Amino acid sequence: MKKIFLSIIMVLFVSLTAMADDKSDALKFFNNYVNDANNYKDSVTALYAPNAKIIRQVVKPDGGLVDVYTDSATYTKQMKIAQAGARLRQYKNYYSNVTVTQLAKGKCKISSLRQPAGETYKLKTYMVIQKQPNGKWIIVEELMQTKQQIFLRYAK
Repeated sequence: MKKIFLSIIMVLFVSLTAMADDKSDALKFFNNYVNDANNYKDSVTALYAPNAKIIRQVVKPDGGLVDVYTDSATYTKQMKIAQAGARLRQYKNYYSNVTVTQLAKGKCKISSLRQPAGETYKLKTYMVIQKQPNGKWIIVEELMQTKQQIFLRYAK
């Protein structure tokens, strides 16, 4: 009986340790993502899964929300185009209230509030990242709120 009890405790300990490692790895991934994005590194586009679910949630002036979906290829193409203007303006995003939630082994959701440079408001954002067999983490889903109404023309 004692051996069974000790075995169960060991399994729980190993599982909890693995989940804690996932959460700290996820936070490290997020911090690297923010640094690379704010420094306009091309490597940011490689952080997205080829089939990632990308959602821009447009906050309308009346407070309404409209979800605009796109695929990774289109999003990374748009990101590369926008980087040139952002670099000239030295545009950055600042994140607060960052929380990491374990969804499953090797899968975490990172939620935060994003404050665009020069603005006083904060917008909701989250990304779901998943560990690949090679140990690399990639973004499989992302939602980012925006007040940029131009995205509404892509809504379906």
